[in-house]
Amino acid sequence: MKTRLGCLSNKSDSYSDFSEFLPPAQETTARCLKLSTDEVEQWSESFDHLLSHKYGLAAFRTFLKTEFSDENIEFWMACEDYKKIKSSTKLVSKANKIFQEFIDVQAPREVNIDYRTREKTKQSLEDPSPTSLNEIQGKVYSLMEKDSYPRFLRSKMYQDIVNRTHAQGQRRSV
Repeated sequence: MKTRLGCLSNKSDSYSDFSEFLPPAQETTARCLKLSTDEVEQWSESFDHLLSHKYGLAAFRTFLKTEFSDENIEFWMACEDYKKIKSSTKLVSKANKIFQEFIDVQAPREVNIDYRTREKTKQSLEDPSPTSLNEIQGKVYSLMEKDSYPRFLRSKMYQDIVNRTHAQGQRRSV
């Protein structure tokens, strides 16, 4: 996936070649990645659709990197992984890592949250559970949904992906 998104690593207004992101025209077998127009257009139906699609999430992450705000999606993904942890020892370790990387004041990839939420999260992580990060994750999700997601849909990057899938005629039912 990294090589398919290599062309997206430039500034968001300079996405002219998406050939690495989209499947080559000659690949027609069912095993090959086929990004259809329907799939790409579904990304605009809801933020959940975008995040639940492997390549939608990858495109959104790439877009956020161009805006220097990828800490939000990286934090959200870390929380998704955190919720799946069964071992209490691993839960404590992952909670500490997430706090130090994203939540603590002056964290290297600090997410933008209010003081009350930060303190409440800090307290809940003293005895972590799989739901300890739900409130802060929800706030970051809302921020991305209301702010970054609409900009992504208006971006040249997203419009180019839509146009390329239309041009390649890869419409199929999902």
